[in-house]
Amino acid sequence: MEGRLTVTLRSMQGDDGYPHIAPPRHVAIIMDGNGRWAQARGLPRTLGHRQGVEAVRRAVRAAIEIKIQYLTIFSFSSENWKRPTEEVDDLMGLMKRFIRRDLAELHQAGVCIRTIGERQQVDGELMHLIDEAVELTRGNDVLTLVIAFNYGSRGEIAKAARRLAEDVAAGTLAPEAITVDRLASVLDTSGIPDPDLLIRTSGEMRLSNFLLWQTAYTEFVFLNSYWPDFDKAALENAIGEFRSRERRFGGLTKHSTA
Repeated sequence: MEGRLTVTLRSMQGDDGYPHIAPPRHVAIIMDGNGRWAQARGLPRTLGHRQGVEAVRRAVRAAIEIKIQYLTIFSFSSENWKRPTEEVDDLMGLMKRFIRRDLAELHQAGVCIRTIGERQQVDGELMHLIDEAVELTRGNDVLTLVIAFNYGSRGEIAKAARRLAEDVAAGTLAPEAITVDRLASVLDTSGIPDPDLLIRTSGEMRLSNFLLWQTAYTEFVFLNSYWPDFDKAALENAIGEFRSRERRFGGLTKHSTA
């Protein structure tokens, strides 16, 4: 797969390497395949999740080096509560350890941490750590790391619609004032630009209830490799694929004939 991708990108390069699109400002990642990575090696799924955390560290470092401004990672979905209790507890523990171990380094590197998702069901200790990380790094501007935790896009959109409906019922908002921009302003991602590029590992080709509203015009790149194997080279290859495309946003480009 990597060989074919390299040939494809090389054949499309112009004088500057990528003639069509600037590098992505915002990259979102569905980090899929931790369990299958472990099972393929005869290891417990929990070890796959631990290796997945190492891949997160590599991705953040790579994003900083490449000068991506926003990196959103899908760390725990609202549907993941359906998994076995032991696995869920391990994922929660990994999140705690990630914050405790990496917060100081992330802060020193200029990373601003932001979270999207619901607070319900999350234990108080973890929420305290998350809030502490968000507050400590609030003023940083090298990279905004958006952690989608206990997040589901349908729930996010429903919550935003409910909030607007309450304003209409209270008489503080006219129905005709509900626009695309107004709804976007009450989503969890308010103030964050929509992703330019979404990457999903493991070969699966679906969004799995992730950023459904925000990815209306996002470019998708699906990788066959599992998340624990993700590294800077994988990110650079995905960005290369992204930059080889033409983004029309429903219109035509200067290269179009019809």
